[in-house]
Amino acid sequence: MGKPIYKKKKTILKERFRFLFVEVFWYFMIIFGLIFLSLASLEFFADKNSVSYGIIFYIERAILIFIAVPITFFISKFLSQPHKREIIIEEDISPFKGFFMLYKVTKKNYKFQFLYGFLIYFLVFLPLDIFTYLLIPDMVSYQAFSLGSNASNSYLFRDYFTFLISVIIIQLCVSFTEETIFRGFITKSGSEHINGISAVIIASLAWGLGHFAYYFDPISEAYPFWYPFIWFTQASIIGIILSLLVLRRKWIFPVILAHALNNIISAHTLWNFFDGNDFATIVLFLYYPLLIIGIILFIWQFPRIKESVSIGFKLLKTYFKSDREYSESLGDKLFIIFIDLLIGIIVFLVGFMILI
Repeated sequence: MGKPIYKKKKTILKERFRFLFVEVFWYFMIIFGLIFLSLASLEFFADKNSVSYGIIFYIERAILIFIAVPITFFISKFLSQPHKREIIIEEDISPFKGFFMLYKVTKKNYKFQFLYGFLIYFLVFLPLDIFTYLLIPDMVSYQAFSLGSNASNSYLFRDYFTFLISVIIIQLCVSFTEETIFRGFITKSGSEHINGISAVIIASLAWGLGHFAYYFDPISEAYPFWYPFIWFTQASIIGIILSLLVLRRKWIFPVILAHALNNIISAHTLWNFFDGNDFATIVLFLYYPLLIIGIILFIWQFPRIKESVSIGFKLLKTYFKSDREYSESLGDKLFIIFIDLLIGIIVFLVGFMILI
């Protein structure tokens, strides 16, 4: 009995580390090279402290991160061609096409893609933000000073018109960038190498740790040490929900839309904070009307929401439950969870060291 289990664990390790080093590592290296060249050229076109610099930087970064995916697939195919021949893919579709199809919005489904985007924002992002801000009021100032210290976020200190134009463009780019990396690439591509829910956990943990990284910002010393943990927990939970949607629906537009809406609204909170407005005023005029819209959406779409939540919990349950059909023991399951968490941490560290 010991030998088959050993082979199983060995296969688990091979699959995950092959994905890590043949695709993820190269992806971040390609991004680093492209962005390095972009930043070098950007210095000649815009002042680093200007609003235009931040806008151009985020637009260029979004384009380059998208372009890096097909380049990575090409390198991955070249490096692991013998292995690729052994893989039987359920859908006869190339990684290139599978990735690009995530971004497809058709006449038949665009209404549903918009609907899911709004549902995710109003029923996931918004309640978590309101709950956190009301329960921990200083979280607003913590996020404001953490994000405001970045030169590319100088638009937070401008007049409202400049801020509004900048925040829409920049946060659309930020959302497109992060969803391309964590949902479009790590979750979708990872699901073709390893168990789909494992890819969800890896991508969500790496994304959550990206938010926890603000712990190392000197500003964090002025706040309780557990503030970054709150940010990490929020991001990880949202990441799981977004990844599950992308895997199930094969759509990425709804998560980009929901993510962008959240960032734009949150940025309004930070802009008001820097403008000297009281948080109670922000809640009254900004969050309460949005919360009412969320309640209406919840009542209107309750059957759809109930079905989606039920499917999501069932998928997560299969991840944590041992599969008796394949004689999977508790030790096997704990081993898989441990390795997935380890890979998620390594993915974060690789991205952090290369891109930061």
